[in-house]
Order: sequence, then structure tokens, then C-alpha cells
Amino acid sequence: MEPLRVQLMIYGGIYNMEEKSLTFEDAVKKLEEIVEKLEEEDVPLEKAIDYYQEGMKLSKLCDEKLQEAQEKVTKILNEHHEEEPFDIQEG
Repeated sequence: MEPLRVQLMIYGGIYNMEEKSLTFEDAVKKLEEIVEKLEEEDVPLEKAIDYYQEGMKLSKLCDEKLQEAQEKVTKILNEHHEEEPFDIQEG
């Protein structure tokens, strides 16, 4: 099965990047760039929809990477006989 791909919009163009090569920090940075573009008042509707779609993909990717990190920390805690599972606190 082919790896899932994320399409990122950069400078008005689109390119594909495999999810595994995109770090959490890079995904957050791209997501912040998209939010900034969406906040501009002169974004055409179709472009705004494209940005929104890409932002949703990046948001999902970030969520998946956070869940993976949480699972790794929980595993480490379990190896050290900690009773409580690790839970990411949103603040």
C-alpha cells in the first residue's frame, strides 16, 4: 500500500510530501501559515476552501502524531510500573 500523502500549499503552488517525512513542528508551522492566509480579507472563496481543506489535513496529521507520542509515553511509564496512563492535558 502506498504511504498516505499530504498536499501542502506553498506560495500558491501544491506539492506532495509523505506524512512520515513531515514532523509535528513542520505541520504546525504550515497550519499556522494557512491560518494567516485565511485571515486575509482578500482571499478568493475557492482559494479559501483549498486552504481550509489543507489545514484540515494538517490538523488531522498533528492529532495523529500527538496520539502516537502519548502512546509512546504511556508505554514508557508502563515499563517503569507506573499505574496512571499518560494523558495530554489541553490548556
